[in-house]
Amino acid sequence: MPLHFPPAPAPALRSVLTALGSPTAVREARTPALRAAQQPATPELPLPVHVLDRLTPEGVSATRLAGWRFLIRCGDHAVAAAETVLTADGWAFSHFFEGPYVASTERALRQAETAAQAYQPRLLSMPSLYMLTLWLRSDTSGDGATGHPAPADVLVPLAPAPPGIASHRPHRVADLLPLLTHRLRTGRLMRSPA
Repeated sequence: MPLHFPPAPAPALRSVLTALGSPTAVREARTPALRAAQQPATPELPLPVHVLDRLTPEGVSATRLAGWRFLIRCGDHAVAAAETVLTADGWAFSHFFEGPYVASTERALRQAETAAQAYQPRLLSMPSLYMLTLWLRSDTSGDGATGHPAPADVLVPLAPAPPGIASHRPHRVADLLPLLTHRLRTGRLMRSPA
């Protein structure tokens, strides 16, 4: 089933396009792949970035919108990402970056496109676990800026994932959040089997 990307705020997209058009912004970015790109760079696949600051003992989660992320494509694959943030003056470009989460996000989106159910893709960051997931929301018509993980939604941990959590393995929210809540409550860091 196709993924239903929520529309990014127009000022967020404009700010990324302006930054891509600025030789200074691209040259000063810590993204060698973007600086060395021989083909035009285009922002694609807008994803709202939500942050899960805490899990309650009941496993209830509250998220907040932290920004919008665009994968920057040159040719046939993403070479970097652009992050935007909401400021007092509206949406603004924050920075370009590259690294394992760019390729991992692209891979997880390709996997999600083969799912039998349609989803709205988002990113869910869990700073207390050093974990970033592709959040596949089952409500495809919802506003990308609001909402919280529903039990039927799917979370796909991106690589690198915390020890003991397999990257790119989809988990229903109803299954994964209680496990994460238990580990946070007991203070156990997830460890890989020896």
